[in-house]
Amino acid sequence: MKMLLPWELLILLSLKECLAENARHGPVFTQEPSDSIFPMSSGDKLVFINCKAKGNPPPHYRWKVDGRAIDSSSDQSYSLVEGNLLINNPHFINHGGVYQCIATNVFGTIVSREAKVQFAFLQNFSQKPRNTVTVREGQAVVLLCGPPPHYGEIKYSWVFNGNRNFLQQDARRFISQRTGNLYVAKVEALDAGNYTCVVRNMMTNATVFSSPTPVVVRGDVVMGEYEPKIEVQFPDTLYVSKGSSVKLECFALGNLVLGNMPAHPRANNGRKLEYLERINAYVEHLQWTQILKDAHMAIDANLQWECKAIGKPKPKYRWLKNGQPLTTKERVHVEAGRLTISTIRLSDSGMYQCVAENEYGSLYASAELKVVASPPDFTQRPVKKSTVIHRGGEVVLECRPNASPRATISWWRGGELLRTGKREMILEDGTLRIANISKADEGSYTCVARNHFGASSSTGALVVKEPTRIVVPPLSSDASVGQSLVLPCQVSSDSSLSPVFKWFFNGKAIDFSRQEHFEMIGGGFAGDLMVRNIQLRHSGKYVCMVHTDVDTLSAAADLIVRGPPGAPQGLLVTTITDTTAQLSWSSGPDNHSPITMYVVQARTPFSIGWQTVKTVPDSVPGQMMHATVKDLSPWVEYEFRVVAINSVGVGEPSMPSKQIRTKAAAPKVAPVNVSGGGGARGELVITWEPVPEEQQSGEEFGYLVAFRPLGSSTWIKTVLASADVSRYVYRNDSVAPLSRFEATVGVYNSVGEGPFSRIIKVLSADEEPSAAPSRVWAHSISASEIEVYWEPVPPRSSTENIIGYEVLFWEGSSEQREADRVRVTDSTALLSGLKSSTVYLISVRAQNSAGLGPSSPSISVATKKPPPSQPPGAIEWNLTNSKIFLKWDHVKASQNESKVTGYKVVYRQSWHGRTTVLQTNKTSVELGVPYGEDHVIEITALTEGGHGTSSGPIHIPKMSSLNSKGRVARIPVKMYCFIPFGLHLLIHLLML
Repeated sequence: MKMLLPWELLILLSLKECLAENARHGPVFTQEPSDSIFPMSSGDKLVFINCKAKGNPPPHYRWKVDGRAIDSSSDQSYSLVEGNLLINNPHFINHGGVYQCIATNVFGTIVSREAKVQFAFLQNFSQKPRNTVTVREGQAVVLLCGPPPHYGEIKYSWVFNGNRNFLQQDARRFISQRTGNLYVAKVEALDAGNYTCVVRNMMTNATVFSSPTPVVVRGDVVMGEYEPKIEVQFPDTLYVSKGSSVKLECFALGNLVLGNMPAHPRANNGRKLEYLERINAYVEHLQWTQILKDAHMAIDANLQWECKAIGKPKPKYRWLKNGQPLTTKERVHVEAGRLTISTIRLSDSGMYQCVAENEYGSLYASAELKVVASPPDFTQRPVKKSTVIHRGGEVVLECRPNASPRATISWWRGGELLRTGKREMILEDGTLRIANISKADEGSYTCVARNHFGASSSTGALVVKEPTRIVVPPLSSDASVGQSLVLPCQVSSDSSLSPVFKWFFNGKAIDFSRQEHFEMIGGGFAGDLMVRNIQLRHSGKYVCMVHTDVDTLSAAADLIVRGPPGAPQGLLVTTITDTTAQLSWSSGPDNHSPITMYVVQARTPFSIGWQTVKTVPDSVPGQMMHATVKDLSPWVEYEFRVVAINSVGVGEPSMPSKQIRTKAAAPKVAPVNVSGGGGARGELVITWEPVPEEQQSGEEFGYLVAFRPLGSSTWIKTVLASADVSRYVYRNDSVAPLSRFEATVGVYNSVGEGPFSRIIKVLSADEEPSAAPSRVWAHSISASEIEVYWEPVPPRSSTENIIGYEVLFWEGSSEQREADRVRVTDSTALLSGLKSSTVYLISVRAQNSAGLGPSSPSISVATKKPPPSQPPGAIEWNLTNSKIFLKWDHVKASQNESKVTGYKVVYRQSWHGRTTVLQTNKTSVELGVPYGEDHVIEITALTEGGHGTSSGPIHIPKMSSLNSKGRVARIPVKMYCFIPFGLHLLIHLLML
């Protein structure tokens, strides 16, 4: 059977609903009347009772009230609006009752559920004066309300002496909402007065007042204590819906001393007892558990309907046909909610209703019985025109005509009547089944159907094809991750058939549009599956399914994908020493390739990532799941992980172990790069490279420094309790400069001492230079620079080493302590960033490893005047062929500026060409330049005080004619910039 697409199914369902809606059928209620209470005080004088039914043809309606038919033509207070009943100017006596809607069309009649319609009203009290009530002080009294005729929910109140506020209930006074009576448990003198009962209808909002009841309190005789008397009584039996709440009233009259009442029920003096309680005797609303369904039955068939309802009290059942009680006959049998009709006749057609009812309500269920009598008809379900089957298969030909009563079936092949035999079988429903089909079974097959109303036939053809076979099935295979393979699937089939190939992986169809790893290749009678870049998840069962118009067959194969191992599990670190740790783990999945070995890796806070560590055994075989890690550093935090390896590759690492710390040990590594020398006079300086933290092997790490004069056998030792120190200075004024010593540095921690470094030779500190540099002289080379020269200080001995000089310079008007300093390593220095036209004092001193020597006598030098601030102006240029002729005005220096000694001309092609510099003492110059290029030129004045202000870049465009001229003038330009919203900004730019 063809599977329907979602949109096809939606259309089919819509068509089915449309056909069902348009099919002819009896009435079915879609809206029924319900119990209602209408307020009589409403301004709308119309009452609307709903009733609506569907049917084809549409039904017409009638109504009953209290069992009698309503004739709207004779009773003007009733009218019909479609199926709804409209009551005009209703009266609470004339129009209250039980209403029922009746719907009828050609197929039958149904009646609605009965609906009780009542009207809420409240009449006035009688205006007749009420008798005076006389009562003794301390006595109880009950004032009767005596409400007027009414219907609907009522609320009672009392008014005392015409007060606008209602009388409030308290410990002595109680108003019953069942009777309206006012109960006073113990009368006091202040209770004397007029009492008026107020009744309000909660549905109509109408309120009426009784005549006053005078109450006279006699004070001459006071009542003593007496037993309480409960005036408000419970009903004997109260039926309520399950789950609802009931309010019961209880009030005791009397003035007994508080607390002398029986334990249950408890009523105290003047105390109201009011409580909520579930009542055991309850009513469960009726509900259907099984309803009727329409029946289309063939004549002479048997019908059985059953309806079931639940409720409390238990419901009883009765049956209606076309709105009338069903008469039990020989063929019609009723037993509670079960109706049976034997040997159905056409006269049994109609609308049937099952009524479930008890004293608190009723339910109606409706269904239509249609009795069909017709000759066989193949119009809707003819024999399939053509059936294709493969040789050797089995075929089923259905014969399902519409017929009432049921038809007898016979089958013919051509002109041959078929009978049940070894291969052919006619089933009870008329279906023909033929097994082990051969070519001889091809031909036309006719189904003949008969009943006593007539006969009909339908013919179809049977076509026999050669069977399809899978000639190259997929074979179970294995592959490694990343490889590709092809699972073949090739068939031989009848040439007239077009096989369709589908592949399934682990029971699910492969969607080739969403699978980048799968592709079906081939065509025609081949549908091979290509699996590219195979991954571990592709292991499983693959099924090739081949479908043709006549048969479906399949072949399966298993694919095993071999990959690197999965991550080892449950890594534990057990026995830990200062250099070893024992590990154990369990194997992860081998991914179809046995694990050949394991590799252990570790990391510390000092390592870069994970590093492979040495183990015992050196190579951990795949069957062993424990190892001892060796050559670890003491007192270092480690994490470990294990990696499995098989023939395919290296697997994923295990989860890291918990961080552990190896045990402490004495240090094993001595300091390196031990050296010394330098320092101040009388000092011996020893330096080394600190031992890294991961090699300190324990807590409280420090250094042992030992030294001795060269040739001495006695070591001088000191302890440095710091892991970070890298320098030790021994001070003793008796140590001569540059004395020779032997030194070594060792290590220790809380466990013990470690090794010492190799012994090295070091010199004690030198003494500061004793002489100052000689022949110091200097000259100014510009307005901001002075160059200084001196003779180097000769060393006192072969071991003395002058490492540099310090030049001090300060303005003549300031003190030497304010001097700036420049340090150099040779015998000349350039002082820059100086003030122009200023006298400076200069002194020089030598420096060695012990410090600075004495300063030379200071000399004075003045910086030159500054260069002119005015740039070259009135620049003119003339470009002819490949020459540029430039001229400009001479720059005149002011009195406090250096005189101009010449000019520097810098020019280049455009902005990126090679720069050429030309100096001249004239105010004009001729430049040879390439033809057809743009040029940029700058002119600067030269003075002994330095370079003057530049003219700025002058852009000379490439020749547009044989001769080009230009002039650059210094012209003041005013530029105005307009800003919106009324803000004006005036900018003066001086363009050079």
